[in-house]
Amino acid sequence: MLKIMWRYRTRPHRGLAALSLIGLAASSPGLTGGGDEPHLAPTPPSAAQALRATRALRLARDFTAPEPFEGNSAGAGTVQRGDAQAFAQPSTTLDFEAELDFRTGKALFEKLWVSSPSSTLASDGLGPLYNARACESCHIRDGRGHPPAPGAAPVGLVLHLSRPTTATGPMADIPGYHATAPDPVYGRQLQTRALPGLTPEYRLTIDHDAIEIPLSGGESATLHAPRYTLTDLARGPLAIETRISARAAPQMIGLGLLEAIPAQEILAGADPDDRDGDGISGRANVTWSMTHQRPMLGRFGRKAAQPTLRDQSARAFADDIGLSTPLLPDGWGDCTAAQEACRAAPHGDGDARVFEVDDTGLDLVTHYARSLSVPARRDPADPQVLRGKQVFYDTGCTACHRPKFVTHVLPDRPELSFQLIWPYSDMLLHDMGPGLADDGPEGRATGREWRTAPLWGIGLTETVSGEASYLHDGRARSLLEAILWHGGEAQPHSDQVIVLPPADRAALIRFLESL
Repeated sequence: MLKIMWRYRTRPHRGLAALSLIGLAASSPGLTGGGDEPHLAPTPPSAAQALRATRALRLARDFTAPEPFEGNSAGAGTVQRGDAQAFAQPSTTLDFEAELDFRTGKALFEKLWVSSPSSTLASDGLGPLYNARACESCHIRDGRGHPPAPGAAPVGLVLHLSRPTTATGPMADIPGYHATAPDPVYGRQLQTRALPGLTPEYRLTIDHDAIEIPLSGGESATLHAPRYTLTDLARGPLAIETRISARAAPQMIGLGLLEAIPAQEILAGADPDDRDGDGISGRANVTWSMTHQRPMLGRFGRKAAQPTLRDQSARAFADDIGLSTPLLPDGWGDCTAAQEACRAAPHGDGDARVFEVDDTGLDLVTHYARSLSVPARRDPADPQVLRGKQVFYDTGCTACHRPKFVTHVLPDRPELSFQLIWPYSDMLLHDMGPGLADDGPEGRATGREWRTAPLWGIGLTETVSGEASYLHDGRARSLLEAILWHGGEAQPHSDQVIVLPPADRAALIRFLESL
């Protein structure tokens, strides 16, 4: 298929940007088709817009002052909040009607679902097995989830299950694609809660092994490697080939802007064979879109396994709460055929909604997720922050944590259109070493690969979520610990942090706290 594509030809983390508009480009349903964007309706930028974007995307070279617009993480939609509600704010660029839909979507996001049958037909359908009764339960104030306190049931942390299988259909043609299937008994995810008459699938205990890391200047840090113990498995052990991956709920901010980044801009940063020899081999995940029924570039989730926010929202409704949607229509959620009682339990579908979350509800929650803004930077002109920024650049962190993008020109979504944003992520997969590996492939991601997590808002994690926890499973209790867990491609960079002068290491953390 011949398709019009374009991008601002930049490799901001590889060298200087150069102006280029790409006109005709061939795309196929395979790997190169990851650049197809059926979820967006972009128009080509004008020559003037392309020039502005190219100039704006150049990497910083002067660290004596902030870059233009650096404090506005989400572009024009940035919110001026630094309190516990900083992540729960709509983009300031929403018009009146869009903000009304945002408020309605927020109500659905916070809704406590109940079991069926119920007199509250618009709110029934919970479970029968589930991890939470509301989206908000895991994404508290739209922030990160974290591991449970000792003896408590996990809410913001779930265990994903997968086992290898054979790819079929269009995905079989994707180079490097790892086909997986759910556990034959427990499904895609272990649920910690159940409706009356059913039994939760398991109980989780987390222990830790301490790892002491000596640092320069006589300092030290302690990492805590988690060990997960599953007890009281309701239907016996997991299948021998099933792999377990602990995942903490990610923060919700700026998702619409990440969805609006030109796919070709993300793909341009990929270097899977490390041809430039810098040790960084970013790879794009390509995954199946339930919404658009085709392979697409993966953007969301810890391994970029979901291509759009609508796909991501439907999957969360099914696996976390047990709710059916037009994309995943089973009223029993994640229950497998081996869980007969779960599948036979009453469900909330079949009424006027048809699904427990109908098209309108799914669209409203997707709109809510798409419209959450990002808080402004704190103190970007502070001398210590500027020094930390230079350390961030000098140690090579920008090779994966790309500072900025410019979003598509989107006439139908002006609130997301042509925005200079600062997510500090290249949206690609990177090998993070054995310490963070879960040995569970997902799409094109291997068991050692994770999508570069956006850093915007990271300095407000504890303020919003009430607890400091970082990385895909929340194991890191501080930003320094999170850095020191970086292995694989990032090992040379974390090694540099270990030997930094203490003042520079403190400045680096101060910079991250300002994001």
